[in-house]
Amino acid sequence: MAAPMAQATAAGTKEAILSAARKFVDFVNKCQSPFHVVEECRTILRAAGFSELREADQWDIKPNNKYFVTRNQSTVVAFAVGGQYKPGNGFTIVGAHTDSPCLKVKPLSNKLKSGYQCVGVECYGGGIWHTWFDRDLTVAGRVMVKNADKIEHRLVRIDRPILRVPNIAIHLMRDHNDKFGPNKETNIVPVLSTAVQAQLEGYTSAKEGEEPKCQADKHPPVLVTLLCKELGIQPQDLLDFELCLADTQPATIGGALEEFLFSPRLDNLLSSYCALQGLVESSGDNGSLTSDPNIRLIALYDNEEVGSESAQGAASMLTEHILRRLSVGDRATCFEEAIPKSFLLSADQAHAVHPNYSEKHEDNHRPMLHKGIVIKFNANQRYATTAVSTSILREVGTRANVPLQDFVVRNDSPCGSTIGPILSAKLGMKTVDIGAPQLSMHSIREMGCTSSVHQSIALYKTYFQEYPSIYNNVNVE
Repeated sequence: MAAPMAQATAAGTKEAILSAARKFVDFVNKCQSPFHVVEECRTILRAAGFSELREADQWDIKPNNKYFVTRNQSTVVAFAVGGQYKPGNGFTIVGAHTDSPCLKVKPLSNKLKSGYQCVGVECYGGGIWHTWFDRDLTVAGRVMVKNADKIEHRLVRIDRPILRVPNIAIHLMRDHNDKFGPNKETNIVPVLSTAVQAQLEGYTSAKEGEEPKCQADKHPPVLVTLLCKELGIQPQDLLDFELCLADTQPATIGGALEEFLFSPRLDNLLSSYCALQGLVESSGDNGSLTSDPNIRLIALYDNEEVGSESAQGAASMLTEHILRRLSVGDRATCFEEAIPKSFLLSADQAHAVHPNYSEKHEDNHRPMLHKGIVIKFNANQRYATTAVSTSILREVGTRANVPLQDFVVRNDSPCGSTIGPILSAKLGMKTVDIGAPQLSMHSIREMGCTSSVHQSIALYKTYFQEYPSIYNNVNVE
């Protein structure tokens, strides 16, 4: 029997698969927060010749040119305008998200507990919270800084372990292995230092009941000092921040045959990265953009893990606003004409069958690592896939030489959802929900396969290049 890597190379050789996977690992290791994701996307897009736009400005969009725009520094929309594009033509879209379940620092985070200087955190999204125990943690995100009379957004990442959520010893909780379910408010409180050591080194917290004199006083002085040192500012210049806790152990390629991704935030940075690369590669100097009648677009949204209902989420008006701006023409109905010609790939990670919990999967729908990208179906519309949208995707997969798998959740199991149904309903656009298979979804350390990166990029690249011709052969509106 052939090794898994040899079986799964429909989209490329092992060398090509590992090369793509290593680049993705580098991307993940730079992106501990949605703000860092967008900044890294900005760097890649600029290097590929994309021009940055501002929402507040008037746009002058021209065929054969490439652009991107951000919102809240945590959502990015990038697009390449086909050389044959005219208002009323379609949009070829891949949507994904930049956020992942994590712990976030509270607005007033200063906590002293039993002689420990701790940091108050909120649980963001549906994480597997017990996996955050006994990990070497740090913080990353954005800080709003007062610079003279200006308010500036600054990225920050402390590149060493400074926090830890310690487990309780088995001797003190004998049923720990039977029913460990931490209280999210009282048990998931990361330790920053001991109060004694902080005091010895001159860090003095505000006394209980004392009103903070500035924003910095709301947080442990040790944490504030680390942030200010990293940013080169004074505590009084720190206006506010949004900080995610993150594991300091980097993503890596693992397994005896170098076939696995051991990584944080696979959900959903794998989809985001591959969508970005698919757009960049499809819009390079190969001439396909020149003959394209559509606009190729990726939308990487924040806040999917908490329902997408934010100004920068998929449930906002952002997507419609941008598509309308790009559809301005000599007819009032250009946007409405474009929608039925358009297509959305909603890209979010999928559940691979688990070797130790295989009964959790429906017998005939057990996606496997290396076996291809997963199409997600749900009769109750938790996914937006239809027979029409699936048929279009299968044609893309055939042209890309990328295998596809089918997934349906068991009838006695709850089904998650994605941005697919949200955008499909808001825009009235044909949509298919897909994703790369993985294990340990929403753990602090997830597990996927290296071939998914290469397969996803190949699928998205081909989709951007081939969708207009496929659409022309579809007889269903």
